[in-house]
Amino acid sequence: MAGKSYLDPQLIISHEFPESAFTYTERDAALYALGIGACSTDAVDSKDLKYVYHQDGQQSIEVLPTFAALFPVGIQSRIAQLPGLKFDQRLLLHAQQYIEIYKPLPSNGSIVNKATVAGLHDKVKAAVVEIEVLSYEKESGVLLCMNRVSVFLRGAGGFSKSSDPYSYTKYSTNQTSAFKIPKSQPFAVFEECTQPSQALLYRLSGDYNPLHSDPMFAEVAGFSRPILHGLCTLGFAVRAIIKTICRGEQNMIKNISGKFLLHVYPGETIITEMWLDGLKVVYQAKVKERNRAVLSGIVTLNRLSSSL
Repeated sequence: MAGKSYLDPQLIISHEFPESAFTYTERDAALYALGIGACSTDAVDSKDLKYVYHQDGQQSIEVLPTFAALFPVGIQSRIAQLPGLKFDQRLLLHAQQYIEIYKPLPSNGSIVNKATVAGLHDKVKAAVVEIEVLSYEKESGVLLCMNRVSVFLRGAGGFSKSSDPYSYTKYSTNQTSAFKIPKSQPFAVFEECTQPSQALLYRLSGDYNPLHSDPMFAEVAGFSRPILHGLCTLGFAVRAIIKTICRGEQNMIKNISGKFLLHVYPGETIITEMWLDGLKVVYQAKVKERNRAVLSGIVTLNRLSSSL
């Protein structure tokens, strides 16, 4: 295959990122919970209230596992540092997210992030780059979680030097096992309406991309109005799984994978369908108003709730 890009894949996969820091407080954890819909329809829902309030004080609030997705701050700028990789940042698409939780997340903390390139794939007209970020508690050095972010870079492909497209993966494929959405009736279904201001609230957790707030920017990108953050949609879906299958016990979550399929407009209704297969929950999130799937994936549990 004649490559149109003159990058050396070996330089990319061996690139060493500097360590980065992320610090958050109880306020940040609570604001995130509100940003993914907690207490939006019932301000005293016990399965949601614990993420934003505790009678013993804010330091006792609990933290949703998807809050870990905020730790790898500045992923886009990290990818732009990769040697020889040229792309238009406006054409970057967040394709997939994988999260592993090793310890319950504290309500506040100082985090040290260590990032590596976990995958690089030539799709001819595009490149897929996977960045893996390990997040440690700064004071104790304890590993809290891992994020793997997969981004689709339109226009950055065509760099393979042989007829077989270049593909590199450093992690075990069983972490991202293939799945199909079952044709059977879901084990559980959870429906929740996002607010018209949902993206404006979620962006306060640190993702200030104008695609989610600026009508003119969204129009240039091909949308009729600003869209919801993909990680916000993931937060809604995982919260639905926690409320229904986990019976509100968020620490039952072991790992999360999500593949972003389509955008959500703030104000639309998200229907999360769930199929239970042992300790795995296959899920699909749909937008009710357009009857379109927007997200799918697998959530693995540590155990099942005794009340199921």
